[in-house]
Amino acid sequence: MSIHKVEVCFSPVLFPDYENKEANVVIVDVLRATSAIITAFQNGVEKLIPVKTIKEARKLKQKGYMVAAERDGIVLDFADFGNSPFNFTKEKIGNRTIAYSTTNGTMAIHMASKCNKVIIGGFLNISALEEWLISEQRDVIILCAAWKNKFNLEDSVFAGALAERLLKQSSFYTICDSVHGAIDLWKIARTDLVGYIEKAAQRSRLKKNGLDDVIPYCFTEDVTSVIPVLEGEYLVELKNSGN
Repeated sequence: MSIHKVEVCFSPVLFPDYENKEANVVIVDVLRATSAIITAFQNGVEKLIPVKTIKEARKLKQKGYMVAAERDGIVLDFADFGNSPFNFTKEKIGNRTIAYSTTNGTMAIHMASKCNKVIIGGFLNISALEEWLISEQRDVIILCAAWKNKFNLEDSVFAGALAERLLKQSSFYTICDSVHGAIDLWKIARTDLVGYIEKAAQRSRLKKNGLDDVIPYCFTEDVTSVIPVLEGEYLVELKNSGN
């Protein structure tokens, strides 16, 4: 049996030093992009178009797409709605293709696009994600979307939770200090995740803008077994995943 490497990249700015075209890359932006993406697929969206720039998002709006877009948590003036998972209801997005652009998460998705597979992770689908990564038997990079390239707590804690699960398998190993650091954070936070995240900068940003109602939901494990994956220019639901 071959053994595969687990690494954690705490910021997209560091990703060129981790990039491995044979690896599966898990993008995590717990507050709120990847939690919203997972929720969208749980609620029946057909495809999401991850968009890097406001200009691109505006063009897709002009072409008739529904657009979910924000910067710094604030909904863009031309967008239909923003980045809260609670916006992605079955009634609003079921069976539709949505253009999606956020401050950090969609940039990280594009950055990793040359790797074997880019998949979307969060606490909402952590067990399904663990099972799929084990079945794949490839190197794993957990890429934290962070905040404008700066380290953040919420993504790093999730990275620790997922890395700990993988390293319990004999088919995975690590020599990455970021993995050990993330696991140590997870061990501190795990008994009261929402309480621990009170100190996170993003928690303060969301509270300031009245957007912090999603925090308990975003830290709930195993709401769904859906795993979104990047295929070409679209995010779609990974085959063989499901509610």
